[in-house]
Amino acid sequence: MKYSATFRGRTLDFGDLRNLLAKASPPRSADQLAGLAAGCESERALARRVLADVPLKQFLEEPLVPPERDEVSRLILEGRDAAALAPVAALTVGEFRDWLLAGNGDPGELAAGLMPEMVAAVSKLMRNQDLIAVARRCRVVTRFRNTLGLPGRLSTRLQPNHPTDDPRGIAASILDGLMYGSGDAVIGINPATDNLGNVRKLLDLLDEIIQRHRIPTQACVLSHVTTTMQLLQRGAPVDLVFQSIAGTEAANRSFGIDLTLLGEAHAMALELKRGSCGDQVMYFETGQGSALSAEAHHGIDAQTCEARAYAVARAFSPLLVNTVVGFIGPEYLYDGKQIIRAGLEDHFCGKLLGLPMGCDVCYTNHAEADQDDMDNLLTLLAVAGCNYIMGIPGADDVMLAYQSSSFHDALYLRQVLGLRPAPEFEAWLERAGIFDGGNRLAEGRAPLPLLDHLAAVGGA
Repeated sequence: MKYSATFRGRTLDFGDLRNLLAKASPPRSADQLAGLAAGCESERALARRVLADVPLKQFLEEPLVPPERDEVSRLILEGRDAAALAPVAALTVGEFRDWLLAGNGDPGELAAGLMPEMVAAVSKLMRNQDLIAVARRCRVVTRFRNTLGLPGRLSTRLQPNHPTDDPRGIAASILDGLMYGSGDAVIGINPATDNLGNVRKLLDLLDEIIQRHRIPTQACVLSHVTTTMQLLQRGAPVDLVFQSIAGTEAANRSFGIDLTLLGEAHAMALELKRGSCGDQVMYFETGQGSALSAEAHHGIDAQTCEARAYAVARAFSPLLVNTVVGFIGPEYLYDGKQIIRAGLEDHFCGKLLGLPMGCDVCYTNHAEADQDDMDNLLTLLAVAGCNYIMGIPGADDVMLAYQSSSFHDALYLRQVLGLRPAPEFEAWLERAGIFDGGNRLAEGRAPLPLLDHLAAVGGA
């Protein structure tokens, strides 16, 4: 198929599908750094016009990375359910956009048949409001110790990171988060030191808190999957297996993983049967630019690479997936506008592919962004039906040194949009005296056993 357009007597040839997708992408510094971005807005508009006429079936006929060279491409092509795609299989990318916006069917029913490249392509033709409107109709519900993703609900990951993994500092952050109703998605720690002894200590701490106070949530220490697997073999109390993933085999190799390793970890975690209402045991994080930073993007634009990572996640039925949207830095997403667009794209693409998408609404201190930009993205994602966001003391992660969202941000979203925590967690908040039964913080009451226990952690 030829990918070309004529404008003012000049014919512009985009070469192949991979280049066309890159030129049609909204501006972002990652694609400029890689030499893939459109040279001007006229070129970008022409690329989108050509992309709109590409049949969806073309993505089957022209893989962006040959499957014989890339296991992610093989997974995408071999794992696709052709019957699920049937309602839109004969459409072009532009017609698919119109179908999605018309609301004629349930987008979620297409998920198993859609290729990530198809979803990335249609997102490039959409305004921000289009991404929000379609994603809001895609509900993905998951379960482990509670039920996440239900309509009218917004969950949070309580992220009590500490620069030295001090149990007292971690316990203080956990108490702070729980007292604001945070932590129903997961209580998840990024360890400062990824070694067996330290990670085991953190896992035991989280498990003791959850079990003693019968909190209907799950814990995770975000160590490398191989560390978690060793601890699983030693009987550690692992609820969720975490791993960062990317959209190409080479990028995943740079993380020290492949699909076989993830499959082994998934099977090991399932054997523990620690979930009380479900068995979805995987937690994945992604981010635009990760394949480029590993020099493993194969000439594919950052957003399409990101969508391909969702095929990896989808293969393991995860409880949680989140895009850490502004974490890599301005070399990849330069400013607030690019971060906002990327967050909406990632949420849309993940939900359309059937994933329980959350978002770490964040930026680094050297990016051209501020907390007002993050407030905008937070609100837009909540309107779009995002499953969960991060909850960090003061929105400032003192271990990872970046800016994210706070416990107060979750309260703001729940109050202005009428959203509530996961139902099991909400009931616990009411029993503990933290919420008053009306989705509000209770006044004049405190969960004394929780306060006494967490105050005593580490001898405090």
